[in-house]
Amino acid sequence: MRIAVVGATGMVGEVMLKVLAERNFPVTELIPVASEKSIGKEIEYKGTKYKVVGMQTAVDMKADIAVFSAGGDTSLEWAPKFAAAGTTVIDNSSAWRMDPTKKLIVPEINADTLTSADKIIANPNCSTIQMVLALAPLHKKYNIKRIIVSTYQSITGTGVKAVRQLENEYAGVQGEMAYKYPIHRNAIPHCDSFEENGYTKEEMKLVRETQKILGDNTIRVTATAVRVPVVGGHSEAVNVEFTNDFDVNEVREILHNTDGVVVQDNLDTFTYPMPLYAEGKNDVFVGRIRRDESQENTLNMWIVADNLRKGAATNTIQIAEYLIQAGLV
Repeated sequence: MRIAVVGATGMVGEVMLKVLAERNFPVTELIPVASEKSIGKEIEYKGTKYKVVGMQTAVDMKADIAVFSAGGDTSLEWAPKFAAAGTTVIDNSSAWRMDPTKKLIVPEINADTLTSADKIIANPNCSTIQMVLALAPLHKKYNIKRIIVSTYQSITGTGVKAVRQLENEYAGVQGEMAYKYPIHRNAIPHCDSFEENGYTKEEMKLVRETQKILGDNTIRVTATAVRVPVVGGHSEAVNVEFTNDFDVNEVREILHNTDGVVVQDNLDTFTYPMPLYAEGKNDVFVGRIRRDESQENTLNMWIVADNLRKGAATNTIQIAEYLIQAGLV
């Protein structure tokens, strides 16, 4: 199994390599791929050093699977070239997510829709993945009408530059800014660029991607996405209105039995999800599960996950694992 990791020297690329190693993914040949400035650099994987190659070289090497985390423009240009060479691409950018000819996959929810003809597969946005993983089994049982979500998003979602900005601000050092404003001791209600409707792209991803993954365009979603000075992962306050009523204990049981979800919800011991403890883990953590007493058939939840793991790298690798298990590559 020849695996190309495109964007291998970036933040998500580095986590992809870690996840491949941790999960003992059946790699027979690793092809680390990056931009021109990184060609020739060495990266280490399971004790072996590999030289970074450029995009065309990687295409010519005809990997079985290429996992992409190199930005939307790169994906739009190069994913079709890899696919034309017979490589199955799993792309972590926003480039292909809303393309009606491409599948948008969270393995626990809809991997069974994949076929060998799917040569470019889209990985959803980090904030969408953790939310829909918790909501999918509840949608099946109670039917979701409307979702109101407010996110508290880690600076790692912006990248290394943002991490450096926070570290500089902690230390009182002037440096390059990833954001228009300080992030230390601040919360910035601005993730990604603004669209004409006044929402950011990040907020609209939560709307559009949720409907596509759950296969239901009647679900109404409204979102506010906020960047906070946190490194460990994204947190979300989610308010869900269902068609049918529910029992809160049954909701906890359904979530407890959902692959990839860990319920942390014990008020007696002050147990609830936090990014501090989600960092480095592959699961989605759900707590503060309670009825919204202001409206019928409505539930409140707090959902946390490491955005570089399940929100990006882990979900991508899980898609690759499914392709192998199902004999699609």
